[in-house]
Amino acid sequence: MRILIADDHTLVRAGLRRLLEGLPGLVVVAEARSGRETMDLIALHRPDVVLLDLSMPDGSGLDVAEAMRRRHPEIAAVVCSMHSDAETVRRALDVGVRGFVLKDAAVAELELAVRAAAVGELFLSPRVSGALLAPHVRPTGVGAGVDALSPRQREILRRLGHGETTKQIAAALEISVKTVESHRARIMETLRLRRASELVRYATRYVDGRNGDDGKPPL
Repeated sequence: MRILIADDHTLVRAGLRRLLEGLPGLVVVAEARSGRETMDLIALHRPDVVLLDLSMPDGSGLDVAEAMRRRHPEIAAVVCSMHSDAETVRRALDVGVRGFVLKDAAVAELELAVRAAAVGELFLSPRVSGALLAPHVRPTGVGAGVDALSPRQREILRRLGHGETTKQIAAALEISVKTVESHRARIMETLRLRRASELVRYATRYVDGRNGDDGKPPL
């Protein structure tokens, strides 16, 4: 796979070249320092993937990606940046970018991104996809409270508050002990409780109506 690196920082380009050429089947055919130079080198070398920084002279990475989509749709664009805000990621996807990785990501993520892009697939670093999806995901943990639990989890919390053991809850609900334990772990994760004793206190307060359903762990 032939790759072109576009970044206006010499040391960054050198580091990316070293990483990429240490992976099997990957070769860096050129390096560019600006948007204009990137487009010139794309026309000259026709790489499979162009690894783009967002901030460059004479045209940003997004400008280049948009131009690539018009002039060289067969060449994949992958952004490698420090920026991971949702709006930037959406703009990148809108102009045809097939991968978005962060500069402090693991080498494995970079490899997955370029290999996926080369075959027409999309890859986003986990933190990037997290930023993109965050507005659409209901928050859990502090502030979410009991309302963030499923009906089954609220029932288990209520039974814990009444002093029932895991085995008693499993028998009453006709589910396995392992299933109850799994629900308990999810409840603790959602309510940001670290110890079983905190869960019991929270459950007791929930049953007694003393937690106010404010999502705050019991003191």
